[in-house]
Order: sequence, then C-alpha cells, then structure tokens
Amino acid sequence: MAEFADYRPHLPGPEHSRIAGDDAINHARGRLALPRAAGLFKEWGELAGQRFHGLSVDGTCVSGLYELRDENAPVGEMADAAGRLLDALSPDERARGMQQVDSNLWRQWQNTEIFVERHGLRLEFLSAEKRELVLRILHASLSDQGYHDALGVMQLNAFLGDLIDAPGVLGEWSYNFCIYGKPSTSDPWGWQLWGHHLGLSCMVVGGQMVLTPSFLGAEICYSDEGRYKGLQLFQDEQRLGLELFNSLPMPDQQKARLGFDLGGADLPEGRVHFADYLMLGGAHQDNRVVPLEGVCAAEFGGPQRRCLLDLVNAYVGTMPDGPRHAKMMDVERHLPQTHFCWIGGNGPSDPFYYRIQSPVIFIEFDHHPGLFLTNPEPLGFHVHTVVRSPNGNDYGFDILRQHYAHSHAHGVGHDHDG
Repeated sequence: MAEFADYRPHLPGPEHSRIAGDDAINHARGRLALPRAAGLFKEWGELAGQRFHGLSVDGTCVSGLYELRDENAPVGEMADAAGRLLDALSPDERARGMQQVDSNLWRQWQNTEIFVERHGLRLEFLSAEKRELVLRILHASLSDQGYHDALGVMQLNAFLGDLIDAPGVLGEWSYNFCIYGKPSTSDPWGWQLWGHHLGLSCMVVGGQMVLTPSFLGAEICYSDEGRYKGLQLFQDEQRLGLELFNSLPMPDQQKARLGFDLGGADLPEGRVHFADYLMLGGAHQDNRVVPLEGVCAAEFGGPQRRCLLDLVNAYVGTMPDGPRHAKMMDVERHLPQTHFCWIGGNGPSDPFYYRIQSPVIFIEFDHHPGLFLTNPEPLGFHVHTVVRSPNGNDYGFDILRQHYAHSHAHGVGHDHDG
C-alpha cells in the first residue's frame, strides 16, 4: 500500500453529514431542495441546451484534427456483449436504456451522487444477472487497466458509503448505464456509464473508438479495510505528474506554475468553482473556452517529453491497445503545441492541480477538499481526473459527423442541438 494522507481524522459525525436521505431518490430530493445544488443543476441544464461545438482555446474549434480510420477497436466483442444485454432487458428497460446514436442525452452525464436522470438503466435497480451483462460490455470495451479503474471507482464509492453509514446513497451500483445506437461492427454506436466520481462516454465507428469525456475520481482513493482492502487508484497519475513537474528546469517550473494556493488566494478571482474547484473540463463543460496556460512542451528536453508522454499514456491507457496507440500517435504529433500548467506545491505530500492541453487531448488532475468528509482544504486522498477530446470530438461527435457526410446515409444535418 502506498503512503497516503490519513482520511480518518476527517470522518464526519452526524452533525456534519451531507446525506439527505436513506436512498438515492430521497437523497436527491433533499439535496435539490438546497439552493446551491439546485442552482448547479439549473446551470448545467442551460449548458446542455447549447448547441455542441467542443472545448476550445479561443471559442473557435480547429478543424481537420480527427479523421475516420480503423484503429482495431474490439467492436465485435463490444457489439456481442451489448446485444446480450439488450436481449435480456424488458421492453421498459430497453426504452430507457437505448437511445439514438446522435442523441443530445450523451451530454447529460454528471459526476455527483445526486440521482436525477430519467434515461438510462440504474444499476442498483437491475438484477445481478443484468448488472453482470453491463460489466461485460465494459470489459469488452476497455483495457484491463481501464476496466479495473472503472470498477475501482465504483467500489471506492461503496467504501466511502460504508465508512459514513450511507450505503443507500453511495454504493457500488449507484450508477447509470445507457446504450446509444444499435450495436454494430460497422455503424456508429456507443455506451455511457455515469454517477458519483465516474463518467465514461464510449463511441465506436467501425474500428475506431473515442472514450471521452472520461471522468474518474474518488473521495478516499484507497481502501485500507473491509471488502475492498488494498484497492488504490490514481497513483500513476499522481506520481508521474509530480515527476514531470519536478523534472522541469526552474525557469520552466516558474512558467508552468500558475499559483501555489489551491484555494485560489493567488489566482484570478472566480478561478475556483464551488463544485468543480480548479477543474475546467468537468461535467457539462462541452463548449468551454480554456486559454492555453503554463509552459509549452516545445521547450522541453528529451527526458521531459518522455515524462509528458508517459503521463498522457497513464490516462489514455484506459483504452484497448489499438485505439490507445492511435491516440498516443496523435498526441505525439501535436506535442509542440501542447501546454502543461500546475497549481499547488510540488513536495511528496502536497496537494496540486495540473493540466495537459493539446489540440487533440485535454487532461486535468485535481486534489479536492472534503465533500462527504470534513477536511476544508484539498488533501491527497480526494482526486478528480478528466480527459477530453477538444475541438469537437468529445462523444465522438466529429467522427460521427464525418461518417454521416461520407456515407450520405443521414445527410450532414446532425449538429447535436439540445
């Protein structure tokens, strides 16, 4: 077990509990009665209603970055696993759990524990057999590491629920799953899994895969007791990020570091959001404008470039070998246009934030304060990460558009309006 900050001094008593009900439905009702939570979901609803453009540097998406190609994605195994689930569902479950491939519901994922969605299949309400069929789709679609990490997020959610006596709200199956389009080895389709600290959006077009937005996190990113004892996540993302920053020459560290205080004392006003904190690319930020900051990788020496690529690979490694290799080639090709920035300390136990921003990938890592625990300052046991495909290819929407244009099967009018 790696060394972690100790979470136990921050376990809440009854007077500090944020659990508003004994199950997901009652909890959501109680939380949404509070102005802050209601305001957040109102803001997200307005963002989801915007026409999709994609995350960009200046509000204009760069064209020509993505192309239709065969990446040897495991589409046969994926389609077979998805077909088995659909065959097992009732008509009502199929109606909720299967949507059109170009549906704007792709953009309705969010990473809170608040259960508000009316589409998709809630795993805790499915039979054990149907849950297993969902997991088979994940296993067919992801690398071994990606599957381990996705399940690990769900299991650490249950670990947190056990610790704070809230298993009805924070459980292993407190997640939603949806299939978009008809599973196929040639036509576009995909799936989405989302819930507390987890949001995976997987689109395949022929042998090509897009696995963004991808959100993984945990409040307590390790389990030191109980049924998941020994489980730990985000160690490579944390260690390699710290190694990269500390490998930079001092002038590059000074360029990369935007500030020292994760609470925002030395950052521009408004940089810290009450829900997302320092993260800019989280749920419903599909069209966000994020200017480049920090140091450009064009200035890196060979060792620093290798460190950066190793760090990117820790995130892209959730995909199977073919799509992962194709994505890493894209990232390497655009390395001279890639920027790296940092907020926080750089000691072995310091909390921090970093961002990798290139024309074809957007990665964030952020240590957070307590939500269900009571620590007011960010500590190393609460982690959020996100990966996006900027310039219009989140959810695979750019390659989906190209597929329609190429095949002329549906025209070119699929612009993903809300």
